[in-house]
Amino acid sequence: MMRKKRKRGGPIACSCSSPIAAAAPPLESRRAAWTGMGRAAPLCAIAAANAARAEQQQRRPPPALLVLFSLGLLLHTGDCQLQTPCRIQKCTTDFVALTSHLNSALDGFDLEFCKALRAYSACTYRNSKVCRGNLVYHSAVLGISDLMSQRNCSKDGPTSSTNPEITHDPCNYSGRQGAGELRGGGEQTPPTYFFCGLFGDPHLRTFKDHFQTCKVEGAWPLIDNNYLSVQVTNVPVVPRSSATATNKITIIFKSYQDCTDQKVYQAVTDDLPAAFVDGTTSGGDGDTKSLHIVERVSGKYVEMHARYIGTTVFVRQLGRYLTLAIRMPEELAMAYEESQDLQLCVNGCPSSERIDDSGHLPLPVMGQLLPPGASSQTRSVYTLESATAKCHEKMLLKDIYFYSCVFDLLTTGDANFTAAAHSALQDVEALHPRKERWHIFPDNGAAGQGQQLLCLSLGLVCLMLVVFL
Repeated sequence: MMRKKRKRGGPIACSCSSPIAAAAPPLESRRAAWTGMGRAAPLCAIAAANAARAEQQQRRPPPALLVLFSLGLLLHTGDCQLQTPCRIQKCTTDFVALTSHLNSALDGFDLEFCKALRAYSACTYRNSKVCRGNLVYHSAVLGISDLMSQRNCSKDGPTSSTNPEITHDPCNYSGRQGAGELRGGGEQTPPTYFFCGLFGDPHLRTFKDHFQTCKVEGAWPLIDNNYLSVQVTNVPVVPRSSATATNKITIIFKSYQDCTDQKVYQAVTDDLPAAFVDGTTSGGDGDTKSLHIVERVSGKYVEMHARYIGTTVFVRQLGRYLTLAIRMPEELAMAYEESQDLQLCVNGCPSSERIDDSGHLPLPVMGQLLPPGASSQTRSVYTLESATAKCHEKMLLKDIYFYSCVFDLLTTGDANFTAAAHSALQDVEALHPRKERWHIFPDNGAAGQGQQLLCLSLGLVCLMLVVFL
């Protein structure tokens, strides 16, 4: 029997059918088939292995995709221990918490701000390796350098603590407040502050930003709580007039733990001392005083800073009369007994003492008319037009301080009240915690009535269109 030769290089058929199950061929044919199968078996195994390997490679993702996937795991897995995250956001948050309560107009700002900047710089240095490619990190480093140059901060020096629970000054209200919040498990947020001011004829701005013009002749309490008492005395400005102004201020800083003993400050016209009545200029022990007086203009302008209660007081003399501005934390300002409810800064003037009408000053319509309570002696001094021009020299915005200036000039004829209104606005800008509330604009009664009539007319027109169309 002749055998057919297999062509070289031809494919080898690897049958999956069992020879036992097939019909048995003749012996010679079976021998030949067995011989061919014996030779082809190794090649079939290799081909099958190659096919399986190719199928596995097709199922695997490309190497580049694996690399990207791995990087994604490293970047987004929060508990990955192989890479430390950049914590520049934490550094920035700590810096904001340390400086948000600071006021550049107050004494000691540069010292505290530089301490916070050095703490910020130290935090960025600790994260320099892990934040090397972070643009926010590099922007923060440049910003810190610029701020340190602007404030003349040295690179070496004390730094602010980002954990007031560990180290804090018990006679520093801001630090004490932050430590209490951390112990309570809450986030560190700056305390809320109130502002109160008194100036001119006299005009009162309460803790709730209500603006009133009052008579209040004699002695009246502005503030009387568990930490601070402030009393003012007002006297008539001109004869036969209900207009008054402040000529005496008494301030009592009450004793508080080991921070300070009770200190009393008293100012009267032409006597604006830079010391308390006991002759001292500060309260408390140590280099950093918890209470101290700073004289800004000799005999004309002093500031009192009470760190232990987070309170600042400005007292000025302009002409023959005094002005007052106070910034105090809300929680302390409202800490008083029921018997202490007569406080002008808290509840405003009694209705019987009010001159204004819900904050609206009764300015004259014609230049020759005077506001209620004005003396006839001032008739030839200022008209409405000249008073407006005089106040416009100091104040460009026609807010309540501008109109207070005009009212005082028409009422008293004393040009010093222009400076008093302007200084009062400057004190607001220095001490009031909310910039959007610095300026108060009085409601225009006539304009308001006109707007109401216009809205009513438009409403009637719309109603007619709906009915008849």
